[in-house]
Amino acid sequence: MQNPIPYLEGLKQRGINLSIGPISRLLARLDNPQTKYKSILIGGTNGKGSTAAMLASILMKEGMTVGLYTSPHIRDFRERIRINGDMIPEDALCTLVDKVRREIKEDVTYFEFTTALAFLYFCQCEVNIAVVEVGMGGRLDATNLISPEISVITNISLEHQRYLGNDLESIAGEKGGIIKENGICITAAKSRKVVHTLEGICAQTGSEFYRIGRDIRIRRSEKGSFSYYGINKHYKGLRSSLSGGHQVENAALALAVVDILTAKGIDINDNSVIEGLRDVKWEGRLELVSRNPWIVVDGAHNPAGISSLCDSLLADFSYRRLIVVFGVLRDKDYAGMLKKLMPLADRIILTRPKEERAACTEDLLSVTSLYHDHVEAIDDSAKALARARLLAGVDDLVCVAGSLYLVGEIKEHLSFDLPQDRLL
Repeated sequence: MQNPIPYLEGLKQRGINLSIGPISRLLARLDNPQTKYKSILIGGTNGKGSTAAMLASILMKEGMTVGLYTSPHIRDFRERIRINGDMIPEDALCTLVDKVRREIKEDVTYFEFTTALAFLYFCQCEVNIAVVEVGMGGRLDATNLISPEISVITNISLEHQRYLGNDLESIAGEKGGIIKENGICITAAKSRKVVHTLEGICAQTGSEFYRIGRDIRIRRSEKGSFSYYGINKHYKGLRSSLSGGHQVENAALALAVVDILTAKGIDINDNSVIEGLRDVKWEGRLELVSRNPWIVVDGAHNPAGISSLCDSLLADFSYRRLIVVFGVLRDKDYAGMLKKLMPLADRIILTRPKEERAACTEDLLSVTSLYHDHVEAIDDSAKALARARLLAGVDDLVCVAGSLYLVGEIKEHLSFDLPQDRLL
């Protein structure tokens, strides 16, 4: 196969299939590669990718061969499947796509096919451990065919209600489906309803249950560092390279996994923890990508994520005016997202990512124009970015948010348009 991406993109027409039947049969025909190495499974609403990236970075510093499977990608499909930080090579991707295609005997979705690719690649490369991010939900997600050492649930808020349920308890029940019999679950969830649901699943499955804030505590210092007080391990004076106060909680989840792995006999020294957090890289999450004007991109794609973004914009940045470029998928709660962003924004530019599921700017405008006087709609994201840069003065900040698809487009536009001395 010359270029597998058009074939993979074509699979998107099959939509979402919340059933593990087709993927389980496909993986069985591939000799269940996901059973040949240790794994960690990370679900939740927000922070899954950041937690996974921090954990993988720590394990890599320890000298392990670490697979990392995340979604969606920012600019290149191969970002989804990495070993020790390196994307799957193009020739390996082509070979594996052909191999998986030959084993398909029924329809599989884009995400199911991609998951099979990742599991097979990790097996062929003999990883020591794979850090796997859940796609959507958990119980019926394609990733839930692994038997993880630890199941992590970052947090849970209302999302994907069409598929997961209309209330927190239902969504928590679906996401809690990644907790295995006699397993271990760690969560940063705070909602009583969510915690109660997860506790119930752990009781039914005979699993250990650990919570950030109860069993695991973090203490922040005024100088930006933080300390971790866990089940067996304590770390002081830690720093993460990822910006935003919410990343400390994600770091605590990654450290809790390290804590438990160490108790299970997988030794991870303190220097690996310190250096792993310090050096972690994760695109599109509160990422400064340009100067003059300053541009920050963030993949926040639901109200909870936007709330964290707003907190960080207020606490971590200094600017005269905030110019927001916003584009989102139509199945997201864009009204809730915009209502949180609008009070901070001096100007809002609505746009549409080049993604079939993207919301129309007319729909976004019908919400925004009711509450904000300085809003405009520009469908083309390149033109929306050009408009924001034109409006921004030297003391202003441009913030791009709403979708990782939009973040990817903006980063691509910037890489072509700006000289290197203005890129970060």
